[in-house]
Amino acid sequence: MPDPVLTHALLALASGVLIGLSLGLIGGGGSILAVPLLLYVVGVASPHVAIGTGALAVAANAAMSLALHARARTVKWPCAIVFAGAGVFGAALGAQLGKAVGGEILLALFGGVMILVGAAMFLRRGEGGDPTVHLDRGSAPRLLPPLAGTGFLVGGLSGFFGIGGGFLIVPGLVTATSMPLLNAIGSSLVSVTVFGLTTATSYAFSGLVDWRSAGLLILGGLAGSAAGLGLARRLSGSRQALSVLFAAIVISTGLYIVWTGMDALATLI
Repeated sequence: MPDPVLTHALLALASGVLIGLSLGLIGGGGSILAVPLLLYVVGVASPHVAIGTGALAVAANAAMSLALHARARTVKWPCAIVFAGAGVFGAALGAQLGKAVGGEILLALFGGVMILVGAAMFLRRGEGGDPTVHLDRGSAPRLLPPLAGTGFLVGGLSGFFGIGGGFLIVPGLVTATSMPLLNAIGSSLVSVTVFGLTTATSYAFSGLVDWRSAGLLILGGLAGSAAGLGLARRLSGSRQALSVLFAAIVISTGLYIVWTGMDALATLI
């Protein structure tokens, strides 16, 4: 009979690899993977504990992916910092509101948001982006309002749904600045880290974090992050490949989450 402690550790490590791979590849999807993995694979009993634990693990894994993207010079730091700074206030507010809503309903609602975002990104796939975009004194009047406004909105949704928010941050950065998708993915990890830590802190103070599982997810994410970045850089050389992949993953994951949450959504009708 297998050792349950060892089995738990291996499953958590494998889950961490998948989370890190997603964050390194598309800058998002970590929490969308983390919560179902924690609930159905690792064996965390409560959706809210899974959300809190996932937020902490995703924040740490996003920080690791961010370091790799920074070395690859795909992060536009001024834009990323303004977006994250505005979003942290929204994330704190959203986390407080989200804890008052049932965990399964939160996931199902977020699945609907993902479908809409993925469809919008798919329709934008023909736009290449401006690799020279940069936030400075000259561009501030044009870039600051959309960066701050979009950051606050995305942060609020991130905190409310208990997710790192990469699936929303990447499109938000592209919309606000017209930067290329690979730069948006790298830059988004600043916000994913900050939003995830904000949400995790709120849940931790409420006793809704499984620290052991979070540590194992973070450890597994080391290998996944490196693999994800390598694949993202390879795909970025193929015209539209990364954009189409991003949209397809977002839409398909959103459809699955909505489908699994139909019973929870039915209670709202």
